[in-house]
Amino acid sequence: MDTRFLVDFILNPPAIVWQGLLVTVAISVVAQAAGVALGLVVALARRSARRWLRFLAGTYVWVWRGTPLLVQLLLVYTGVAAAGFYRYPDIVLGPLVIAGPMQAALLTLACNEAAYMSEIFRSAIQTIDSGQSDAARALAMTPATAFRWIILPQAFRIVLPPLGNEFTLMIKGTSLLSIIGVREFFGTLQDINSATFRTFEIFLYAALCYLFLTTVLGFGQRWLERRMARHEAPAAKLAAARLSRRSLLGAQR
Repeated sequence: MDTRFLVDFILNPPAIVWQGLLVTVAISVVAQAAGVALGLVVALARRSARRWLRFLAGTYVWVWRGTPLLVQLLLVYTGVAAAGFYRYPDIVLGPLVIAGPMQAALLTLACNEAAYMSEIFRSAIQTIDSGQSDAARALAMTPATAFRWIILPQAFRIVLPPLGNEFTLMIKGTSLLSIIGVREFFGTLQDINSATFRTFEIFLYAALCYLFLTTVLGFGQRWLERRMARHEAPAAKLAAARLSRRSLLGAQR
């Protein structure tokens, strides 16, 4: 290993590396947001009273969770275009141009993430006491209103920890996008490796950068969890105090 090359690369990376890192973060954020939204829709479909809707949602989860992400990327990028469904023309949004490989990458990552998020949402919703829905109906709330203001906020609090884990997996999963020509962080480093032949040093740098990103994400996740749980602390302390007082009275008797 060329230690001097590695240290110099860490301290003074080329500008193209920063561009690749920005692309990785942007893809992760967009695909994760789309996956969460679609996953919630699929979770609600799996809880639908219509059997055909539950069947379609269950089939979707079965297919996307049961096949490797790399295979999905290749099928979405090459198979969809070959079948003539969509040719991936460039999408121009002002100064931003979204090329075909990027479109396929975002679509695949979002659909793959939705399959996992749907199960997370479904499990979280099932943990909410059904009595709360009954109370909402007693107050003349519609099912949609009760879900929006009562069930969904509680479910999101439960979903938050696994959501952070899924976002971590999303960041690492973007390293597969170079197989379809997306020049994100890892694909950029592969190009640099082809020019420098410093394979071990370049990929060690990649591992360190991914580790740094996931570590920062972990700190952010824990901070958000503590912030969302701050309203639960007084109730927990009150419940503990009542339990201790009851135990003390029982001992005195």
